[in-house]
Amino acid sequence: MLSIYTFLLGLGFAFAAPFFLWRGRGTNRYTANFKERFGALPVYLNVDGDRSIWIHAVSVGEVLASRILVEPLKKRFPRHRIFLSTSTVAGNAVARQRVHGIDGLFYAPFDFPSPVRKVLDTLRPDLLVIVETELWPNLIHEAHARGTKIALVNGRISPRSYPRYQKIRGLLRGTLQKVDAFFMQAEPHAERIRYMGAPEARVKVTGNLKFDALDRARPKERLARILLSDPSRPIVVAGSTVPGEEEVVLKAFQMAREKVPGLGLVLAPRHPDRFAEIPAIVAAAGFKCVRRTDLEPGQWKAGDVLLLDTLGELASVFSLATVGFVGGSLVPQGGHNVLEVSAGGVPVLTGPNVQNFQEIANEFHREGALIFVKDAAELAREIVSFATDKARRDEVGGKGRALIEPNRGALGRTVDGLSALIQ
Repeated sequence: MLSIYTFLLGLGFAFAAPFFLWRGRGTNRYTANFKERFGALPVYLNVDGDRSIWIHAVSVGEVLASRILVEPLKKRFPRHRIFLSTSTVAGNAVARQRVHGIDGLFYAPFDFPSPVRKVLDTLRPDLLVIVETELWPNLIHEAHARGTKIALVNGRISPRSYPRYQKIRGLLRGTLQKVDAFFMQAEPHAERIRYMGAPEARVKVTGNLKFDALDRARPKERLARILLSDPSRPIVVAGSTVPGEEEVVLKAFQMAREKVPGLGLVLAPRHPDRFAEIPAIVAAAGFKCVRRTDLEPGQWKAGDVLLLDTLGELASVFSLATVGFVGGSLVPQGGHNVLEVSAGGVPVLTGPNVQNFQEIANEFHREGALIFVKDAAELAREIVSFATDKARRDEVGGKGRALIEPNRGALGRTVDGLSALIQ
């Protein structure tokens, strides 16, 4: 099965490579990290061949969740170096800004045997920590073959992705047998991964690291002066939006402004490579788009839509919002993390497609800390309500913040579990 997987992966790579090379022409976006993706890590990364712990976090969400593992692992294993890999450019950029204490950052190798072996030869890891659902068969096989302990942390198998995993259950069963521990976010995720073939004795529910990773975002002074230049202006922040959602958000914004003329909108697309296309979408809706990177304090005018074209600032912007909308949820994308909004005591709005965070969304909705909306009209209605009703805004935002503290504790349980693997 592994050889068939590798063959099909190579075939897919051969067909996809020309498209990505064409798409990234002139920017080197998809080729700048190819050397690392083929296993050629910088020689200085582990020049003395020290033993290490390798954490792999595919993109922004996984990076932010896993960054809190670094310090306690350093304390437990001071003689080990700690390396972090990502798969995306955005994840790499956020890791450079937000992850402290690591001994090296690099792009994860393509899941072919040769690149994976090269990286393992360089890092010499005693422990490979895979964040959430990065189940790469060749990576797991090669690490297992040389005696590296392997753990899945903050594990989740969403209802949306579960049917796809079931289709390749034969391949995954052999892969999962080589993983030493599965630390899952909640029992439904644990149940799914057991059914996929994970040995029952190795599966534990440790909770969601994203609760522990939350901290009260403190916006930079200049950013705060940009957003709060008009103290009377209510602000709706639409974060992690994906194609097909900006138009709905802008329509809702237009409808809401009829009742709240001073309302401001901040748009933060999920993927940075979409920054360039947002101004045209905003203009088509009848608004002027201004970029955060071009704006000076006091220049954000009523009626302008502010594009957050930076990385790592969304949590800070949410903390200054009147109400926050979390994207990937009005279209069938599975939704994104709502916790950053609630951590700032801000009411959360989201669409109905929240399979990626189903347990959290259900709990927050049940406790009155999250409101589901299905279209522009409902989104506009809730925006107006929170912009004009401070008591309701404080009540819903307060409920969200109150739900966070009781859910902390996954970090300690996860670090204890990881420590048991290599002691």
